Amino acid sequence: MTTMIPATDTTDDELAIARRIAAGDRTAFEAMMRRHNRRLYRLARATLRNEAEAEDALQDAYLHAFRSMSQFRGDSQLLTWLSRLVLNECFARLRRSARRQNVIPIVDAPAAIERADTTRSHDDAPDQALARAQVRALLERKLDELPDLFRVVFVLRSIEEMSVEETAQCLHIPEATVRSRHFRARSLLRESLAQAFDLAERDVFEFGGARCDRIVAKVLSTLSDDGSWPIGRVKLSLLAGE
Repeated sequence: MTTMIPATDTTDDELAIARRIAAGDRTAFEAMMRRHNRRLYRLARATLRNEAEAEDALQDAYLHAFRSMSQFRGDSQLLTWLSRLVLNECFARLRRSARRQNVIPIVDAPAAIERADTTRSHDDAPDQALARAQVRALLERKLDELPDLFRVVFVLRSIEEMSVEETAQCLHIPEATVRSRHFRARSLLRESLAQAFDLAERDVFEFGGARCDRIVAKVLSTLSDDGSWPIGRVKLSLLAGE
């Protein structure tokens, strides 16, 4: 039997859940993970920019959460508390990776992403699913290009819909900093996407190269077949540059 966790926990609800998990209630812990998995994974993925690393970081953060659940006091929402653990694990991985590469990491300030729920409906046509996948891939690529200072702030605010206060608590930064980084992240993402679409617009209904050659060849072949334009004359005209 699956333990149900209320969709919107009160502080008392979350404290009760935390106590059950701290007491070793595996069912409650599994339900908690399933409830927050998607949001916490996206946070890890946005921070590490690597799917496999994000999964590993999330697993380690959950293990840490299970072992330290007795420390949860309800001063913040459980999701906020879990988000801090995930970020701490991600930043630790970034620091270790930077040391291995002898590069100074920029991990004291996080980063960003715009809402794109690409959950596929059973009624979606294949071309719609492909279009969604392409848009999602573009968004993910542009989000990965955002500076580390802004990307996670954007994920927490725009994707996870955390409040300014909750985001500030997660990242241990002032609320004013959250606002400024979120604004800057949105501006950078909007500008980057606009550039991508501007380039794409130039290729809309593109007609050069092989497509152009194919149409010309078909027209000339048709004229030759119906006698309107003998093929020999066509070849000579083309060679003469007429």
